[in-house]
Amino acid sequence: MQRILSENNAISTSTDYDNFVKLDIRLGTIIDAKVFPEARNPAYKLMIDFGPVIGVKKSSAQITENYSIDSLKGKQILAVVNFPPRQIGPFMSDVLVLGVPDAKGHILLANVDGKALPGSRLA
Repeated sequence: MQRILSENNAISTSTDYDNFVKLDIRLGTIIDAKVFPEARNPAYKLMIDFGPVIGVKKSSAQITENYSIDSLKGKQILAVVNFPPRQIGPFMSDVLVLGVPDAKGHILLANVDGKALPGSRLA
């Protein structure tokens, strides 16, 4: 088993393609965003449209440093849609929105270059 260093220098165990494809990562369009005042850390509640098969799902995201509510509406993002729902305070999050930290450690959303159909699976 090979070990590799991740960006935060934590050691990760390598995996194989079969494990990767178990993650269902889909493209969604943010249709609404609201401040999440009950969250421990500043966050937004997001409503994300994943198209007719998956539908609209909810997620909480700690992205307030890089995004205003107005800048999020209509933005296409990537999320894991096959994790079980997770309770975050009084809010149930259906999907895990994906992102990477910027130079200051604030999250930038993972997205695509150009427009694609909501619900498209990461290939």
